[in-house]
Amino acid sequence: MNKQFYRSLVYVSRSPERGLCDTLGQRGWDVAALRSGREARAHLAARHPTVGVFDFASGFSSHELAGFKSCFATAGIGWVGILAAPQLTNELQRGVIRRYFSRFVTVPYELDSIADAIGHEHGMVVLNAETDALTVRDEIVGTCPAMKDLFRAITKVANSEAPVLISGESGTGKELTAMAIHKRSVRRNGPLVVINCGALPYHLVQSELFGYERGAFTGAFQRKIGRIEAAHGGTLFLDEIGDLPLESQSIVLRFLQDRKIQRLGGTESIDVDVRIIAATNVTLEKAVAEQTFREDLYHRLCVLRIAEPPLRKRGEDIEVLAYHMLEKYRSDASHQIRGFSDEAIKAMYAYSWPGNVRELVNRVRRAIVMSDGRVLGPADLELDYMLSEGNNTLTHVREAAEKRVIEAALRRHRGRSRPAARELDISRATLYRLMANYGGRAHQDSTAASTRTPAVPAACDEEQEEWKERYAKVGNARRKD
Repeated sequence: MNKQFYRSLVYVSRSPERGLCDTLGQRGWDVAALRSGREARAHLAARHPTVGVFDFASGFSSHELAGFKSCFATAGIGWVGILAAPQLTNELQRGVIRRYFSRFVTVPYELDSIADAIGHEHGMVVLNAETDALTVRDEIVGTCPAMKDLFRAITKVANSEAPVLISGESGTGKELTAMAIHKRSVRRNGPLVVINCGALPYHLVQSELFGYERGAFTGAFQRKIGRIEAAHGGTLFLDEIGDLPLESQSIVLRFLQDRKIQRLGGTESIDVDVRIIAATNVTLEKAVAEQTFREDLYHRLCVLRIAEPPLRKRGEDIEVLAYHMLEKYRSDASHQIRGFSDEAIKAMYAYSWPGNVRELVNRVRRAIVMSDGRVLGPADLELDYMLSEGNNTLTHVREAAEKRVIEAALRRHRGRSRPAARELDISRATLYRLMANYGGRAHQDSTAASTRTPAVPAACDEEQEEWKERYAKVGNARRKD
């Protein structure tokens, strides 16, 4: 980052003080004095300043303050607040200061004191510049300790050529992490080729990975370069490696050992130079113990390891991500949306997010399009039931937890009940009973006018339809038995 980037500052106030602007200019700051949330959002997107000064004392309303939250949550910028002493007792302003601001001064203040505070905040941002730049460039948004550990790990493993295994639940952003590693490696100018291992049928594995020569089989009218060969000089990302069928794993292992391929119908061995990154939402150690994943392949892949934290363990990142997505998809709305209500924020923190970041993105995008108000509430996110006292009983909590665990197990095993039941350490009959029970109760709940609790807390409407079909199949199977 250049020097100009580091000395850029945004000053947001209803009535910017000329003396403060002059003092900061004399100290080498490029000051942009702005008066509205729209101006601030546009400036932050275009200039990426390192420090922001927000004048609470200039008279912004509560609704206007909510519209600035996406600015406060922007990665790579430190905020300094200016407040009147009585504002320190205001709960809304206290919450914003506590969550987003490192420093604040009260009026009246000395110009040199606030300039010193800004300089100190700038220094702290510079120290974390690599982490902050990573979040800005790669859409990996997060400020919690777990995400900062992830950013540091990405920087370290990018300097190595060793294979990397990225583990984490579905929807946590494993592919974004793989892309960030590739873009920071010496292979950044080479291709990044993604292979979804869970979608590769056994009879097509060799032709997809290794390619084929003309005439190798019926329909092979010309030579086709395989996915591995296409990644030569770059990175090969093996996504969902834990879902690769056992009979196909030996094919991948052979390539990892020899780093050579042979096209179907060909006789020539071709050397391929690639860096391997794999990702999985399956616990590979358990799969190895259950003999559904080859141990030798596991050790080939798991040289360096990165764990993606689930959204429910990322604390205030939930709100940061929500505002980031609101800013990104704001143009989808038919009217201006200022932000989220306090109740919506509470509901998001109360929810367990089984679909992780992918689910949050879907819920926010749907709310932006469907909402009629200027502030998104819990009902817009379809999370209003999280604030209902009736759902806080031990029975509801236990049933919701069982639903989430069953959903996750079935997703990991692509709807196959036998391995899912084995992972959950229950019989298939018990799994069928739980699925049928929750399906029946969820169906009743969805037809009741007094509740808006979704049948399954899914990441999207299509996933709910999939669950309804699955429950119907379970009921038919039980009747046949």
